Amino acid sequence: MEGSRPHLYWTPCAAHCIDLMLEDIGKIPKIKECLKNAMFANAYIYNHTGLVNMMRRFTNQRNLHRPAVTRFATSFITLSQMHNQKNNLRKMIVSDEWKVSKWAKDAGGKKITATFLQERFWRNIMYALKLTGPLVKVLRIVDGDKKPAKGYIYESMNRAKEAIAASFRNKYVEYQKAFKIIDKRWECQLHRPLHATGFFF
Repeated sequence: MEGSRPHLYWTPCAAHCIDLMLEDIGKIPKIKECLKNAMFANAYIYNHTGLVNMMRRFTNQRNLHRPAVTRFATSFITLSQMHNQKNNLRKMIVSDEWKVSKWAKDAGGKKITATFLQERFWRNIMYALKLTGPLVKVLRIVDGDKKPAKGYIYESMNRAKEAIAASFRNKYVEYQKAFKIIDKRWECQLHRPLHATGFFF
């Protein structure tokens, strides 16, 4: 019952708050578009064992999908893996091995071919990673086995925002939408006396 525990202090989960930030950033139109295409390509590849084996031959046995602590962190880490394998994925879909495969003739295969050859797709991935990479790092810290002090969350979020701004050379228009999302979630969930006191001390 509300009011029955006057000395009980409640504070939201930091990991959940950051995951909501990632979810909201994922709704920015060009990020939403590249996430949709990337998740389709990822699912298509991993739904075909033979295609997974082909992909691994081109990526030196590296995977695209890497589970993380939250659903949205997993999506952005998958984007990061794709970005790291950009050249290898493009080599795969222009290779003779791909061209004679059954996937090259399939509608889904044609879609990922078009996606991987599209420069806008890779630009949007880079844009998404600049905005979310620092947040994913904070998420890993707060959701690790060794829980950081409450004040450290303040410091980590400040550093994350500084890293985002620096990645865009402080051109505010480039990260304005993301900062509004971060600040809105931060103010309503984590900007609380408990965290502020920990940061002060």
